[in-house]
Amino acid sequence: MGAEDKIKKEKGTSFMKNVAMLMIAQIVIKILGFIYRLVIINVEGFGDIGNGYYDAGYTVYSLLLTISSVGIPTVISKLVSERVAIGDHKGAYRIFKTSLKIFTIIGAVLSIALFFGAELVASKILNVPDIKYVLRVLAPAIMFVASSSVLRGYFAGLGSMKATSVSQTLEQFFNCILTITFVYALVGKDPAIMAAGGNVSTTLAIFISFTYLYIFYKRRKKGILAECEAQTVTQEDKTTGKLLKTIFAISIPMTIGSLISVVNNMIDTATISNCIQTAFSGVLTTKEALEAKAMELSGILSKVVTIIHLPLAITGSFCTALVPSISSAISIKDYKTVNKRLSFSFFASILIIMPCAAGLAVLAKPILQLIYPAASDGALILILSTLTMIFVSLNYVVNGGLYGFGKVHIPAIALAIGGVIKLVFNVILISNPKINIYGAVITSIISQGLAFGICLYYLNKQIKLEMSFKHHVLKPIFASVIMGLIVYFAYRILIGSMGNAISTIISILIGIISYAILVLATKMLSKEDIYMIPFGTKIYSVLTKMGIYKEEN
Repeated sequence: MGAEDKIKKEKGTSFMKNVAMLMIAQIVIKILGFIYRLVIINVEGFGDIGNGYYDAGYTVYSLLLTISSVGIPTVISKLVSERVAIGDHKGAYRIFKTSLKIFTIIGAVLSIALFFGAELVASKILNVPDIKYVLRVLAPAIMFVASSSVLRGYFAGLGSMKATSVSQTLEQFFNCILTITFVYALVGKDPAIMAAGGNVSTTLAIFISFTYLYIFYKRRKKGILAECEAQTVTQEDKTTGKLLKTIFAISIPMTIGSLISVVNNMIDTATISNCIQTAFSGVLTTKEALEAKAMELSGILSKVVTIIHLPLAITGSFCTALVPSISSAISIKDYKTVNKRLSFSFFASILIIMPCAAGLAVLAKPILQLIYPAASDGALILILSTLTMIFVSLNYVVNGGLYGFGKVHIPAIALAIGGVIKLVFNVILISNPKINIYGAVITSIISQGLAFGICLYYLNKQIKLEMSFKHHVLKPIFASVIMGLIVYFAYRILIGSMGNAISTIISILIGIISYAILVLATKMLSKEDIYMIPFGTKIYSVLTKMGIYKEEN
């Protein structure tokens, strides 16, 4: 198959197949993430303290990463899909080339800044000097992520999520293998050194992922250039300066939105490391003991966040696929398709996230004991965090819709308001020894809930979603509550005769089966909904043969 044929085949991929591809990739990525976090947290000498160093350094790195790359795939995919929808392949390719140059330069500058500023950030901002080792090993990765982001965004705009899904899976696979290898190699060292060793793998894995993307692009370059030469429409007439202005007009608000999201995590990192030391200053007398306590509680919160990110990765796939899909439909004024895809994405996210939240809430302690047997604290934090997870999940879809409509500033403003509230109440609540780490969870629920409310309000101003509150919201919640009760009692019965691991796994399987039965019994999915799913026609045919659905004439 030639390069041009490959491009045409990948462009023909449907919206839901793109979503499915991203979902599968994200599930694999999060499972791999679970594996290496599970292993290293249980390594002797690492534990919650090592995880605290690992996460604190990674959060600072993520802040700079956001400036240079997070949100860029969405920006590029939006601009490219709009050009391609009207046949301007030359304009799309020019957007890609210009973006690749500018964001690679930005990434390189930030890599250098983080490497040489690591000690200052660790000592003066985080108040834990040894985090500098983690920051330095992560610094080179920023430039490669920036370049990779543009490549992923370009192919997403062309209608193919293969570059994104395969490169991210490849990156996480090597990250998993190398992290475990390096942490084990450093057993006996200080937890901060072990955490730095674990993060060396991140930089190496990102370089491997970038190499794959570069090869992916080079193999398709001939076909891309052939399409540019064959186009009959007039190319978008913009100077390089105007083109950069267009790119930054969208990327800056979107990056600010992503930046604020990371800043909210940074708020947790900074306030936890400082305010926990304040909260326990009357109990722990040495600076070393206070630092260790701050890193321990930060590590507990971090492992809970790792757990809730698995369902979020699944629903986040809708946002990634929605933006280019909606943008191309809007550019040709096909608002029926926009409404259909937005409504289904919203409903599907609710259908997925609600049972996940219910299951995690009722099995919080057993799940932590199963995954982190050597460091299983944090059940109440996990239960509370399921509320944050719901708001974040639904916000992915709402934000995808707003980005598609070009309202990129609204999510940024919403998150900024939530961030200010989080900062103020983090300081107040975490410094209270009776609340301590739970303050960070409580403020996350409030800030994410507020951001979701604001974004949903403005999305409704753009388009009225074809959704029934009773059918698309209340039914999934009802089914999730019933499933949660079934899972809870199943575990209580099983734990009497089996160990925690077997009881938890069987209870989860019972939950999945019972929820599927409830979804089918209540006819939550219409024929059209099922047809939206990959292989939906075959699935619907099987369901009609089983008598669950009646064949429509």
